[in-house]
Amino acid sequence: MNAGSARVLDALRNAGEEPCSGQTLSRELGVSRAQIWKHVEALRGRGYRIQAGSGEGYRLVGTPDRLYPEQILPGLTTTWLGRTLHWFEEVDSTNRVALDLAREGAPHGTAIIAEGQSAGRGRLGRSFFSPPGTNLYTSIILRPEVSLEAAPAFILAAAVGVADAVAATLRDPSAVEIKWPNDVLLDGLKTSGILVELGAEATRVSHLVLGIGVNLNVERESFPSEFRSRATSLASHAGRGIDRIDFTRRLFACLEETLDVGEKSGFEGLRPRFEAYFRMVGRRVSVLAVDEQETEGRVKGIDHVGALLLVADDGETRRMLAGDVTLCRNSA
Repeated sequence: MNAGSARVLDALRNAGEEPCSGQTLSRELGVSRAQIWKHVEALRGRGYRIQAGSGEGYRLVGTPDRLYPEQILPGLTTTWLGRTLHWFEEVDSTNRVALDLAREGAPHGTAIIAEGQSAGRGRLGRSFFSPPGTNLYTSIILRPEVSLEAAPAFILAAAVGVADAVAATLRDPSAVEIKWPNDVLLDGLKTSGILVELGAEATRVSHLVLGIGVNLNVERESFPSEFRSRATSLASHAGRGIDRIDFTRRLFACLEETLDVGEKSGFEGLRPRFEAYFRMVGRRVSVLAVDEQETEGRVKGIDHVGALLLVADDGETRRMLAGDVTLCRNSA
């Protein structure tokens, strides 16, 4: 959105129920009435409902269900996260866009949001179901002053941030669970995925890209058959629609707080909060490591850096730093 249209939108918002005449807007903004009309038409083209009656002026009566920067930024409470915000109708992957921007020098906290993704990516090269206009797909560029060894703390910190945002939105923390390392579940069904990719310089992190997809308003019936039995959305769980703008603001605020703690104190600073959402202890699972080696056993817990402790079938306790976890049948 150009600056002129943004100023007209701000004026209409500030006026509330009171109409703004073209003459008043022209005088206050220092442009012609013809230019005011062009800005109003541009706003209508973005989905804003603006009434205009003869002699009554303009009045904003409806806003679009779009995650535009001008919708999110006015109510955003963060200090650094999302203050630079790029919006797209559709991209192949928000992480791909964010990685390109990171390599070009985009600052810490830059966020990318897309209404839909044509090739959304999950962990281990999996695809992420990304229907348009219903959910939240965002990637955030981070430039922490940490070593490569400290990078996993940001994955776990992001999981806590997403879980906090979901719990606050639904007002039901007991339904929210983190499946190690960073899937957020509702009553055992996946509602969010997190993908972290990084760039390095020697032994230091040059940038991290934190990609997050949260199922907000997609109906469970519309999931592909391979996902339907194990995924849900906040709306399906709550039985009501979720305000995507409010959720995005809340998520960014929660993430900023948990990421700050993670950078300052590592996983230990977030461990009690992670464990409050972690309900896998004692359950039988299969862990597929990055090297494709599969290990089965019972979950013992999480250690001080966030590694999964697994009592394998041979009786040994294995320390899993990364991998994909599947609950085994009869896992209790």
